[in-house]
Amino acid sequence: MPSRSPKRSAKRKPTLTPELVKIRLESVYGQIEWRPRMIAIDELIFTVLTQNTSDLNAERAYDTLRKSLPTWGQVIEAEAENVAALIKRGGLSNQKSVRIQKILVEILKRIGHFDLEFLAARPLEETRQWFTSLPGVGPKTAAVVMAFSLRMPAFPVDTHIHRVSKRLGLIADKTTADQAHPIMEQLISEDDRYDMHVLLITHGRQMCKARIAQCARCPLANECPASTAK
Repeated sequence: MPSRSPKRSAKRKPTLTPELVKIRLESVYGQIEWRPRMIAIDELIFTVLTQNTSDLNAERAYDTLRKSLPTWGQVIEAEAENVAALIKRGGLSNQKSVRIQKILVEILKRIGHFDLEFLAARPLEETRQWFTSLPGVGPKTAAVVMAFSLRMPAFPVDTHIHRVSKRLGLIADKTTADQAHPIMEQLISEDDRYDMHVLLITHGRQMCKARIAQCARCPLANECPASTAK
């Protein structure tokens, strides 16, 4: 009786590392240079406005709010209904108006002003705790302010980064966005976190899209476990 040939096991793709991901994505999108966007208090309130909406809608809501109430003290003193009307374009305006006022009041109680730049000199986890203990401020909002305004090595995980990181196998498929923050920070060196944040979010917007990922063009296709490219 002729012996049967053993079945060939499927060839496994090499595991991607953050270092390799960074090199490959830089080859497409270029090297990233840190640029401050806003002072910390402005970034904080703007990031609250981005929750559950697009950046464009948040920008419109933020601009309308600042034009009508140019100081944060005026935002505190305004009726919540008036604040909600000003930020209506950002969605969930009734909830966000109350949240913003509560955040501003709490900051004023803690330090008596709105200058948050002193937090950049504190340890990473201490500053993160300071932000996340504010009403309605989660790890993503805290990390955005820390990375973009205070130039601290925090790693914000938004929907694009969450999706791309799972597809690349950097985090497990069942990992939530909140759970991904410390995991990604542990995986990525402090010096690379800002660059990787920008590169992954850019890749998620331009190539590794939610509905139809453009795997044939992706520089990570050969190693990506989710790639459909042959």
